[in-house]
Amino acid sequence: MSMKENVDFVKGELNSEEKFLEGTVKVERIFKKYKFPIIVAVVLLIALAIGYNVKSYMDEQNSIKANKAFETVLQNPKDTEALAVLKETNEKLYQVASYINGNKDGINVKYLKELVAYDKALNENSVEKLNDLSMQNDFLLKEFAIFNKALLLANEGKYEEAKTALKLIPDSSKATELAKLLNHYLATK
Repeated sequence: MSMKENVDFVKGELNSEEKFLEGTVKVERIFKKYKFPIIVAVVLLIALAIGYNVKSYMDEQNSIKANKAFETVLQNPKDTEALAVLKETNEKLYQVASYINGNKDGINVKYLKELVAYDKALNENSVEKLNDLSMQNDFLLKEFAIFNKALLLANEGKYEEAKTALKLIPDSSKATELAKLLNHYLATK
């Protein structure tokens, strides 16, 4: 190496160190200027992370407690202590447990509420209520409601209406086989 190359090398090293120190000084100035907001932001981030983790842990513990209480209710439906724990920790599971115990009033769980309405319509032999249920696009037992509506219509002697109702059941439905059997019966009417 020549002397000139050594001098250029040293200059380059000094420039890089100078730039590093310059960057450090800028960061230090910014930190001194915004020290309080930076500290507050870091503390808030830490507090939010801790709060989120504590909430997640508490939710998980409540879920475990509710599941154990529900399991107890399934084994012994009259266990009032387990029912109280369910009511406190998970209202929807409490409503399911109440439904299991025969209390069908005040149910707000979506599919369970639909099942109660379906059961009530079947028990009342209500074509209108079954029709209302089958008109809901997201009704869980839509095709079965249509089938039961057709069955009630057939029992009332309204065969053409029953045939029309059965046409609403798609071929991909689980109720298709039942619909075919009823259609076969209605073909003779």
